[in-house]
Amino acid sequence: MLLALTQWLSTEVRAFNVFGYITLRAVLACLTALVISFVVGPAMIRKLAAYKIGQSVRDDGPRTHLTKAGTPTMGGALILVSIIVTTLLWADLRNRFVWVVLAVTFGFGLIGWIDDYRKVVHRNPKGLSARAKFFWQSVIGVSVAMTLAFSATLPAQTAFTVPFFKTIAYPLGVVGFIAMTYLVIVGTSNAVNLTDGLDGLAIMPTVMVGAALGIFAYVTGNSVFSKYLAFPYIPGAGELTVFCAALAGAGLAFLWFNAYPAEVFMGDVGALALGAALGTIAVIVRQEIVLLIMGGVFVVETLSVMLQVASFKLTGRRIFRMAPLHHHYELKGWKENQVVVRFWIITMMLVLVGLSTLKLR
Repeated sequence: MLLALTQWLSTEVRAFNVFGYITLRAVLACLTALVISFVVGPAMIRKLAAYKIGQSVRDDGPRTHLTKAGTPTMGGALILVSIIVTTLLWADLRNRFVWVVLAVTFGFGLIGWIDDYRKVVHRNPKGLSARAKFFWQSVIGVSVAMTLAFSATLPAQTAFTVPFFKTIAYPLGVVGFIAMTYLVIVGTSNAVNLTDGLDGLAIMPTVMVGAALGIFAYVTGNSVFSKYLAFPYIPGAGELTVFCAALAGAGLAFLWFNAYPAEVFMGDVGALALGAALGTIAVIVRQEIVLLIMGGVFVVETLSVMLQVASFKLTGRRIFRMAPLHHHYELKGWKENQVVVRFWIITMMLVLVGLSTLKLR
């Protein structure tokens, strides 16, 4: 919206041409999302507390978590509002990639909101059934995959790119691309959701990975930089830098309220949506493997749950004291802050490895 306004004003005042630069709008998007979250956040938390929309805590988990019962949840709605409003303000709304990512974010956020609402308002511990949740995630995932597949205009937009190599890219075909896109979006969404179990644990890695994907989006969408760095050129992908910046700003502002001891929890409404957004952006900029590297914490958390379930069903024994993995380390004696900060450090190192693929090719 504001981009269109500045473009109109630039016909009279040339100084407004500066808003055409993606980098400036990305900075402004980050700041705008921060301000919106800081302004709206306290009032939203008070409303959630007044309506008794509080978190329930597993009684088989670490005993230190029992004190968190009743803490307002569904705070991820604050993140989504900040991201969506900011993106609508600063992004080029003629860009189809922007609308695809916004649709995914809203769709998965709606699934999470229904799940959270049933849990905390209707006091239904199961929330939205696993089957129903997976069904609607699949509907959105397949729809987005088909949209991206059939709207692709260049072979690079559907080829499987291997990091650290300049010329290795495998054509997936329509079916292969749809299958991979579906797995990346749904898988990343649920991985972030599984990681969201401690104060600040999920949001900071999401911010770091999202910001890094913004860099990849900028490079991929720039014909000069993509050619110089031997990246596939995806026209229009650069505009996703604005969305990534908004995600980073909204996420950092949410961390202000979610840091230990948390005043509000993200809930499925935030975790499912943010994970799906990261997966969609990674697919558009053709960096699925890099997302796997940078989101290593999300991957390991998910694998710990899968291994725990498989081991218990097959042998009757548990590999970890408790899954996901962050609870295992808590039960081993690590303080909650230790687990969170150490996982942040690991994510930071993995993001740097992912960013190194920009040049090490």
